[in-house]
Amino acid sequence: MTHYDIYAIGNALVDSEYEVSDQQLQTMGVEKRHMTLIDAPRRAELLAHVHGLHARRTGGGSAGNTVVAMAQLGGRAFYSCRVADDELGAFYREDLTANGVATNLTHTRAPEGQTGSCMVMVTPDAERSMSTFLGATAEIDHTSLHPHDIARAKVYYMEGYLAASPTGLDAALRGRAIAKEAGVALAVTLSDMSMINFCRAGLDAMVGDGLDYLFCNEEEAQVWCGSKDLEAICSQLGQIARVVCLTRSAKGCLVLEGGHRTEVTAQPVKALDTNGAGDMFAGAFLYAVTHGHSHFQAAQLANLAAGTVVSQYGNRLSHAAMADVKTRFDGLVA
Repeated sequence: MTHYDIYAIGNALVDSEYEVSDQQLQTMGVEKRHMTLIDAPRRAELLAHVHGLHARRTGGGSAGNTVVAMAQLGGRAFYSCRVADDELGAFYREDLTANGVATNLTHTRAPEGQTGSCMVMVTPDAERSMSTFLGATAEIDHTSLHPHDIARAKVYYMEGYLAASPTGLDAALRGRAIAKEAGVALAVTLSDMSMINFCRAGLDAMVGDGLDYLFCNEEEAQVWCGSKDLEAICSQLGQIARVVCLTRSAKGCLVLEGGHRTEVTAQPVKALDTNGAGDMFAGAFLYAVTHGHSHFQAAQLANLAAGTVVSQYGNRLSHAAMADVKTRFDGLVA
């Protein structure tokens, strides 16, 4: 009997989001639209640059956003992660609990140190540029896993960012083996172009001998496949996952399955902030497929949820906003 709709492993990060100009981004030396790993001195330098700017603080981390989306929609989610024994760590743990996400953090004593954080710079064109200080999450390892809960989940979800951490990758792969042995569906998000460029071997290991679900955006797909030809991309990605969700911003998404390609359009929105869009898409899609909906319907819900989150500032939706998304989706499939 399944207990969780999704069991995910990923980096626990507290997001601080700032609205900046392109000139400010250049002055800070932050690479636009990418995720860049930073150390403590670089973090202090960036904090000095944004001193005095208003910051929105939320729980974050790619897979963390995905499991929260799942839980807000009514799904059952478990998240394995690692924080430190500090104020940010307590904030992150309480945020997961408030959103109905079960976590290993409630059963383990947090170590000394600093909880991971991500400075998200949002420019007027809605693009997000992330500078990530991993802190405690850099040392996430297999002790964060709950094997019994993995085996009782419907989907085991791996965050591609873990490819940058030797212990994190090992933990993700150990969880993958447990899930596969138990017949649990396997899912991966490619996360970011930087992971593909610099941590490809780790992502290849996550993919392994194949997945049930792969999530990526068009630019990540192009980098992964070394091509901008859509036919070639679809053919290549279709060989590594039973179902591929390729998101295309305002165009919606493509669902690849069994050699067939289905285009699912998105409703037009005014984008303010793309932070968390892909994470939201994955959480909503997996909620729908674990609750009896077709892949086409799942993509409709995912497009609605992702479109809503980019229409506001911040990587998460309020419970009221998510309830509205669900109501609109119910109207589509009625």
